[in-house]
Formats: sequence, C-alpha cells, structure tokens
Amino acid sequence: MKEKVTDLGEEAWADALVMYRQYTIIAVTRRENEEWWYDVASIMRGDAQDPRGWQSLDHDDGQDERWDDPTFPFAPPPATPEDVNVWQSRVKEIPRVSIERFLVVLATSYLDVKRERDFDRKRPEMEHRARVILSRFPLGTRFYANTGYGAEEPDFYLSPPTGGNPCSQWDWDAGLIAVSDAEVGLVWSFDAR
Repeated sequence: MKEKVTDLGEEAWADALVMYRQYTIIAVTRRENEEWWYDVASIMRGDAQDPRGWQSLDHDDGQDERWDDPTFPFAPPPATPEDVNVWQSRVKEIPRVSIERFLVVLATSYLDVKRERDFDRKRPEMEHRARVILSRFPLGTRFYANTGYGAEEPDFYLSPPTGGNPCSQWDWDAGLIAVSDAEVGLVWSFDAR
C-alpha cells in the first residue's frame, strides 16, 4: 500500500478530516507522559490541545451532555495504573500496513466498504485523506484499536472489523489510537451508520 504524502500541513490535515461523519472525534495532543494512556485521557477529557494548532473534530464540543460530563461520550478515562490496565485490555495493536484501510473503514457506513454507497468512486479520495492522517505519525508509531480482526496484518476491506470493546458510555464504538514519541492521536467513531 502506498503511504507517502508530501503535502502534510494544516490545510491538508483539515481536508482529511471531512471524510468523517457527525459522530466522530479526532484529536491529537503532545505526548507528555511515558504512560501514554494519560495523554489519551487528556483528549477524552477535552483538556488536550493540538501541539501544531491544527483542527480537531468533535461534534459534541459545547453540547449539553458535556456540561455534566466533560468526558462524554467516552467512559471515564484512565486516571490510575489500575485504570490503565483496564483500558489496555480493551485495545489490540494493529500493524501500520493495515492503518490506511482502517482509517477509511472508520469513515464508512457500518464499518464496511461493501456497504458504503459509491465506494469505488469515493475510494481514491478517501484513501488519500487516510494517508494524510497516517503521515502525521512517523515510522515507529504504534497503533491500537478496540475492534477485533482475524489476521496478523488485516485487510479491513476484505474483512471488516469485528466485535469490539466499547470505550464509551454506549454499547458500541470503534476507534484508533496512534502513539508516537511526540504525539498521541485519536480517531473514534460512535456511529456505525
């Protein structure tokens, strides 16, 4: 799979985010902690700022649910080593070679390219946008998802994600955590439609 993107910048990043639906949260923060789950928690609490000043995507920002619960729609994020163990058990590492297609699938109906209307027509643009997102995270970045998959290097077009361990207050969600030495990012979907 082709990964190289030479035009990564603020505008390309913002354009890449438009492929995601209303109920998706995308945010990146500076990696401040050796235990990166605490950086993930800062994103979930809404405390994190993009270190490059680039756009985030959070349709729940400013909504009533956040007044009572700043972490909505996420479950209470990890705050202790015991919490970290629980959250770590909810995710599984995914190899980099599978991430582009996983990012595309997170933007499709039912997490399945076969069910996405006009996917063949939209595919090149969606893959380009996924490569832009992926290019922000250098080689050596580790990727984690809360969904299942059946191969060592899964092809999410041939076999959509299966099952999942919800990380939200709902029965279903699917997402990706990217962890580099410098940044931690989330791409999380709460709507399978």
